[in-house]
Amino acid sequence: MNGYLHLPWLELSIACPIIAAIVCWRVKNESLARNIALIACLLTFLLTFGEWFDFMTLETFSAQDSNSVVFFLFGTEYFVIDELTAPLLFRVALLFGLTIAATMRSKASRFSVVRTLLAEAIILAVLSCSSTMLLCLLLAFSTILPWYEMRLRGHDTSVFSLCMSLHLGLMFVGITLLWLGHGQPLPTNLGAGLLVLSAMLRAGIFPGHFWIVDLFEKCTFGTAILFVAPMTGAYFVMRLVLPVVPIWALHWIAVLSLSTALYAAAMALVQSEARRFFAYLFISQSSLVLAGLELANPIGMTGALCIWLEIGLSLGGLALTLRAVESRIGRISLEQYHGLFDQMPHLGSLFLFTGLASIGFPGGLAFVGMELLVEGTVEVYPLVGTIIVLATAINGVALLRAYFRIFTGTRHVATVSIAARPAERLVTITLSLLILAIGIWPGSAIHSRYHAAESLLKIRQESGIDRGSESSEPVSHPPSDESKNSANH
Repeated sequence: MNGYLHLPWLELSIACPIIAAIVCWRVKNESLARNIALIACLLTFLLTFGEWFDFMTLETFSAQDSNSVVFFLFGTEYFVIDELTAPLLFRVALLFGLTIAATMRSKASRFSVVRTLLAEAIILAVLSCSSTMLLCLLLAFSTILPWYEMRLRGHDTSVFSLCMSLHLGLMFVGITLLWLGHGQPLPTNLGAGLLVLSAMLRAGIFPGHFWIVDLFEKCTFGTAILFVAPMTGAYFVMRLVLPVVPIWALHWIAVLSLSTALYAAAMALVQSEARRFFAYLFISQSSLVLAGLELANPIGMTGALCIWLEIGLSLGGLALTLRAVESRIGRISLEQYHGLFDQMPHLGSLFLFTGLASIGFPGGLAFVGMELLVEGTVEVYPLVGTIIVLATAINGVALLRAYFRIFTGTRHVATVSIAARPAERLVTITLSLLILAIGIWPGSAIHSRYHAAESLLKIRQESGIDRGSESSEPVSHPPSDESKNSANH
């Protein structure tokens, strides 16, 4: 059942950063451009919050803008909000705003607010796009900005260019084969297989994960965060892969994703540089999300969607903390102790809090999501659930190792104050309160994610891709009582 929002929230939230980017491009004063970008991000955040609130009042699965300019010009509505994307849009707008707010003025010349605003508009358009071809084009456009920054900084772009070109080529060829196949087995299966490979590359599944590490080493930390944190690879899977790929293929992708999660966790444990540590930690946690989405059962998908919603905030906060520390002392080595906690207690606390929240520590939504993910995984592969627990445990050890190396072990002596600035303290308080609020009252978030999972599986069932397969039938019961009890605790 579709509905109409009371205002064109979606188009306004996409248009706002585009207009601000044009204005900032014309402004020569960096300080003024940064202030304009902050105002635009705040306005975009309010618009996404407004569309989320408006959508919740409609009590429908999806809705589109009323008085849409796009519909008036083209006769088709390309942007739709639904239960899957409504909280994601809000989260993306918040992360972009906090990233710009936490950027030190001394680093403003290296972090382009124009490209950041354009990236925000593209990501918001991706997450609300209802047209397959437009979605593919937007995913292609989103890769240009980080590639351009690498070139601008004089770094080699061959790794990123190779992986993204292969991802986009497989995506467009796969979509074309599905359209031309008209349901014929050979072109349809071939197209679905190419989409699977494309999605695995975009999501960073082994062996296509190395572009993420390369991105963090060669781009500014802020650009790398904002490119990977929205997890467009997972969204690509939900929109383009889930409806067309057979259930057995999804389950094999889930196994590969779980293997990637374990491998990346082990790599995070032995890294000697903070950026590479974060890159592997992100790959591990995002692979767990993809594994849950590929299980194609409501319980596992609900857990994956909960983790997706949580780690976007928690890992975003962890990355912003590392970025703030880097802006003061340069690239962070994990081979020695830095003892920075006395100098920056707010950043140290945020590092530990957001890191633990991202790996499912009690008190966060990811804690409930991990339990649901394990329960859903055991339904499909009884022994594979152990991998989730093991990967999470290794990530926890890697996180604590990084925390002790950066913030403890010695006493750091600084000639000037390197404490958190007011803007960084605001980021600390905002993220902490939001993560705690979602974790302490997870009921509505779990219900929303479960309803979204059921609806997406219903769309898959209606496509007939698994006709005759018992494993693809949606389960009619909500998450178990044990899961609900653990969520309340």
